[in-house]
Amino acid sequence: MKKIFSFKVPLYLQIMLGMFVGILVGVIALQIDGASFINSWVRPWGGIFIRLLQLIAVPLVFFSLVKGVLNLKDIKRFSKIGLKTIGIYFVTTFIAVGLGVTMGLVVKPGNLFNTEQAATMQQEYLAVVAEKEAQADDVVNKGPLHFLNDIIPDNFIAAASDNKNMLQVIFFAVLFGISALSIGSDRITSVVELFDSIYDIILKMVDYIILFAPYGVAALMAGLIIDFSGDISMFTALAVYVLTVVSSMFILMFVFYPLLIKFFTRISPRKFIKAIYPVQLLGFTTSSSAATLPFTIEVTEKELGVSNEVASFVLPVGTTINMDGTSCYQAIAVVFIAQVVGIDLSLTQLITIVAMTIISSIGTPAIPGGSYVILTMVLSSIGIPAEGLALILGVDRPLDMLRTSVNVTGDATVAAIVEHKYVN
Repeated sequence: MKKIFSFKVPLYLQIMLGMFVGILVGVIALQIDGASFINSWVRPWGGIFIRLLQLIAVPLVFFSLVKGVLNLKDIKRFSKIGLKTIGIYFVTTFIAVGLGVTMGLVVKPGNLFNTEQAATMQQEYLAVVAEKEAQADDVVNKGPLHFLNDIIPDNFIAAASDNKNMLQVIFFAVLFGISALSIGSDRITSVVELFDSIYDIILKMVDYIILFAPYGVAALMAGLIIDFSGDISMFTALAVYVLTVVSSMFILMFVFYPLLIKFFTRISPRKFIKAIYPVQLLGFTTSSSAATLPFTIEVTEKELGVSNEVASFVLPVGTTINMDGTSCYQAIAVVFIAQVVGIDLSLTQLITIVAMTIISSIGTPAIPGGSYVILTMVLSSIGIPAEGLALILGVDRPLDMLRTSVNVTGDATVAAIVEHKYVN
């Protein structure tokens, strides 16, 4: 018997519905004092979804990167695409930081902040700030070249067991792929076939995990509503700061990236925004570009027409070194905190903010809250007390979610540019 109605609800609509359902469930739970029910029976499903994404992230990055390098066929082609990719990422990050500094200086959200409330928030988050400051001091004490040790693993198995060491996984994958290309394609035929097969299996795992996305998103949003039930006053106190960050993120997502797509690819901006929308939603709910990577690869290949050769190399690299949203946010946050504590930033300090933010963005973990340590380092570099971080922790979670959406959008944009400018 034929179906009278046969249609498939797009994934982005399912994810959006999941967000609304999660918000509704969270609000209802607050009204009926059901926070314990959410924490016990709903929130764990969001945690399961995040764990599934984290489970697949490392093998996906490793096998997709090796496969991407092997697909380049020779060292010259790798050098061409690899250098262009890194160059584009640095340019977009520079523009994002410039936008953040400009917005902070023009809007001046810190000048409207209540000093008494600032002192209260500093006291409330003193323990968290002390922890982040200690971590930042540890990084600074290692010296200016410490990042080289962070890039090169001494044990690949140990690096692969921790999603925070994704840069080390990428280094080993690229080194493995380059070494394989160097010995000749005729001697690595069986290796290529093996990696192709494993990669296909991993993509099928991704398909199964993504099916759970709407339910995981609903659970995450319900838990988020519960978390912020007692902190509504923070949103009021920091409204101008939040709006400044949000406006900057939207400029990047819906103005800057579509303009790059328009001028450097053959994809229409409208099609790009429509295609990348579900990826932005997933990045928003997970707050992790690494966790969103499997879906980003799938959408970029299927909806934007980016070849697997480009997507499997550009996107995993972007997860580590492309932090446009995070960099823009950090610039605004530093300017905001300086304004709150009454520090007038000199031109030298502004240049330092730009330089430190761009360089440190490479080492920012692609996980929720990964920018805290880096932000503390940037604050210290221009003489702003690290305690200033306490001013923004109360409203950071939703902004962290939004800047992740920007990061994944930037990844897809660069992949499309590389595909159309340097491959086709």
